[in-house]
Amino acid sequence: MAPLSQSTPSYYQDGLRMISFCPMCETNYNPMEARVLGEKEDGHLLHIRCKKCWNSILALVLVSNAGVSSVGLITDLTYDDVRKFSRHEAPVTTDDVISVHQLLTDDGEKDFIDAVLEYI
Repeated sequence: MAPLSQSTPSYYQDGLRMISFCPMCETNYNPMEARVLGEKEDGHLLHIRCKKCWNSILALVLVSNAGVSSVGLITDLTYDDVRKFSRHEAPVTTDDVISVHQLLTDDGEKDFIDAVLEYI
């Protein structure tokens, strides 16, 4: 989805003021560059990337009669990464968990990264 525009409802802008700077380097964000990942009723999931340190936050902005609230999560994921990983794939099975456990605890000769790359 595209960045927010001048016609963006005020509740977006109010919510973005609460998360208006990067928690890592304290650089101010331009709220018009927030990208909408999803919306449901009065909740809006946004991705905002810092132009200085390139860290991002995923922010959930909630709008209600009581006002606007938001919570953010610091991440290094790009907007496209979040979209990719948010797709509903098959659920994680018990076998998946056991396979990862074996991968992490195996004393084999493989390097961990090589083993992960082979697994996926």
